[in-house]
Amino acid sequence: MNRKLIRPSLAEIKEREAMQRERAAARSAAQQQTRSAQPSPSASAAVAAPAMPQPRKRIPPVETFAEVFYYKKQMDAHTPMVIVLQDGEEIEGTIEWYDRGAIKVNRKTAPNLLLLKHNIKYMYKAEDRVKKAEQNGERTEEEE
Repeated sequence: MNRKLIRPSLAEIKEREAMQRERAAARSAAQQQTRSAQPSPSASAAVAAPAMPQPRKRIPPVETFAEVFYYKKQMDAHTPMVIVLQDGEEIEGTIEWYDRGAIKVNRKTAPNLLLLKHNIKYMYKAEDRVKKAEQNGERTEEEE
């Protein structure tokens, strides 16, 4: 399927900018007319007031859903993962499901486990361990 990205032409962008400038000029002229019609207590107070209030910055979201995306991707692909616990123990298996506080890991040669997330130090793909061993010139268990 061929999808073409629709972009505005340079002429359209320049036209929009010109329209925005005209609107801003009209607004400032209208503000000056209303200021001149109303008597001001002091000229210094009018100078000190900002012309246009700036919009507030948006607060970044609390949840980015990166963790959810990562777990879903590994579950769908049945990627063998190595999970390193806080005490240094490594558990290898595939992630079957997860929730807010736990992960269920399916293992081939051992019973399945339910790991609490606060006990997990970090995790990585099992294929990364094999690649790292090959780069270091070490022999893997499969070669022996």
